[in-house]
Amino acid sequence: MANTERAPVSGSQTVPVNGSQDMGSADNQRARWVLALGSLGAFVVFLDTTIVNIAFETINHSFNTTTGHLAWVLNAYSVVFAAVLIPGGRVADRYGRKQTFMVGIIGFALMSALCGLAPNAAVLITARALQAVFAALVVPSSLALVLHEFHAARRHVAIGVWGAMAAAAAAVGPTLGALLTEYASWRWIFLVNIPIAAVIITLGKRLLRESRDVHASGVPDPLGSVLVAAIPALLSYSIIEGPSRGWSNSWVVAGFVGAALALPVFLWRTSKSARPVLDLALFKERQFTEMNAATLLFSTAFFGLLLGNLIFLQTEWHYSVLRAALASAAGPVVVTLIARSTTKLASVVGHRPVLLAGSLTWALGCLGFALSVNGSPQWVAHWLPWTLLTGLGIGLTLPVQSAAAVAKLPPAQFAIGSAINSSFRQLGAVLGISIFVALLGPSGLVPRVANFHHIWWVFAVLGLAAGIVQVLPPWRRNPGISNSEASATLRGPTQA
Repeated sequence: MANTERAPVSGSQTVPVNGSQDMGSADNQRARWVLALGSLGAFVVFLDTTIVNIAFETINHSFNTTTGHLAWVLNAYSVVFAAVLIPGGRVADRYGRKQTFMVGIIGFALMSALCGLAPNAAVLITARALQAVFAALVVPSSLALVLHEFHAARRHVAIGVWGAMAAAAAAVGPTLGALLTEYASWRWIFLVNIPIAAVIITLGKRLLRESRDVHASGVPDPLGSVLVAAIPALLSYSIIEGPSRGWSNSWVVAGFVGAALALPVFLWRTSKSARPVLDLALFKERQFTEMNAATLLFSTAFFGLLLGNLIFLQTEWHYSVLRAALASAAGPVVVTLIARSTTKLASVVGHRPVLLAGSLTWALGCLGFALSVNGSPQWVAHWLPWTLLTGLGIGLTLPVQSAAAVAKLPPAQFAIGSAINSSFRQLGAVLGISIFVALLGPSGLVPRVANFHHIWWVFAVLGLAAGIVQVLPPWRRNPGISNSEASATLRGPTQA
């Protein structure tokens, strides 16, 4: 290294001091490579949150199953991903970020292969759940590896780039999935992960440096981890099954009741556990709480609309898989073009104006779909303008939410804060897909186009609520967590 001076960082071994500041130094070059590698790791795992959407109908016909059953191909990934993200971060802190990252990438590639070779829907759903376990190891460890290479003054830039890549992955997934489905097979939407993982593994062995939290011990509360997965799973089951079984069906009611009972148990367990799966003290920071609430609301709308629009084009306008993806591609193109710039804009004017503009733009796009789209295909007049508006809303929102969620946290809490924010995004995906399936309803009962109009209205309201939640007056803090506890947690471990 050109500069060998090191300084301790809370919860970590060492990070470069001078080298990361000198723009021509070897340390800075390494930091850029690690940022690229960590962002690629985040890209490939977040890609799988949406790349399956475009092939939803194709897989449905291939396995001859129901929409509600196949929804678990999407929800199994999101539920497990959200549940394991935070424990995955703790595992990385204790056993080493590089080692966890590499294990995660290797396991993700193997489970992707199993998804691609699945003989039926049951195997595919199981493989997706296992795939999500390894994906949840990749996300927090990749961000921690990136932050380890950057000086505190530059970490917000690294988080912005990393978050922009994650947002771009979710946006471009359907287009890439359509190309693979159309010219190869839907199975390649999973198999494509293998060569990407091979590149990451090859470069990671040479470029990444091991780091760990010297204060880390044990693993997060196992019961808390089970509860954080059970709550959205129960909600998702009841929302999906409600239209077909009936909302008064005993199994549907049991799902809602189970989720309602599990939530206070989870909060109680979290407040009492020595190693809670979710650090409630972090939510004493108002901006962190606001951003996670906004992330949950906007992600519910985003993931639900993404799946809904693709299915509408295939079932109502009778577009092919590729044509449906290309018809929606303008939105992802906008996201990719502006995602990085919006994080810079937010750093200048503040995150609230940008996010408010994003939520308003999103809502207008959804309302445009609801008020103008009908059963007659008119892509230029009735689809393209609203696709561009929703794409602009996504580009103004998702990357900025990721950066703003951790902006007020101490550097030692960046990784766990980002893991929590990513968990809320995945929980939103579960709710969005479940709400879409429920609003779509059993086929043949009512005109399908009318159902999509309802869907667009609901997602417009949810997206707008994501912006409004930031301007609500302050709420009372949780009396169950003392200020001293919150302050100690937010400060992180005392530096040596």
